[in-house]
Amino acid sequence: MDNGFFAMVSRMKYINRWALMRNEHSENLCEHSFEVAVIAHALAVIGNRRFGKNLNGERAALIGLYHDTPETLTGDMPTPVKYYSDEVRLAYKTVEENACKSLVAMLPEDFREDFSPMFMPAEGDGELWKLVKAADKISALIKCIEEKKAGNSEFVMAGEGIKQAIESLDLPEAKVFVEEFLPAYEMTLDELR
Repeated sequence: MDNGFFAMVSRMKYINRWALMRNEHSENLCEHSFEVAVIAHALAVIGNRRFGKNLNGERAALIGLYHDTPETLTGDMPTPVKYYSDEVRLAYKTVEENACKSLVAMLPEDFREDFSPMFMPAEGDGELWKLVKAADKISALIKCIEEKKAGNSEFVMAGEGIKQAIESLDLPEAKVFVEEFLPAYEMTLDELR
């Protein structure tokens, strides 16, 4: 359908994350994608200001906003399932690529060129996609922190694994964000003021 794209994107609010874990606060794809977009933009600013890079923060935010949209067609596959084996990982990657193509096909022909880079990296966007991947992981770590603050120990081990995954990205922008901005997520509202 050449005009169903935006209605499908709107359905992100119905896709809940962390399906295999008990949540004190359920998180949907819209909430997560907004947070990833904000963090991806921040990572680009960090790269530009602290490391002399020339990153397009607005584009990073836009990619972050759309990064999980294919899950409107695939659902949110829990990480332990998605990465169970190389075969499962490869199969899921194929399913996800097909979902991206299906979403772009829901746009009128003259819009597709503008939206397809949000789903399939365009030339020159490689570093921005790395930032979005880091922002995605940082957002997941923030979820773990929030759940732990709410007394939910279900997310403690996940948080440790995600911290290691962020470190293994070896991305200086992510390191700065984690060191300088992540501690504030441990604070209460009164402490933030």
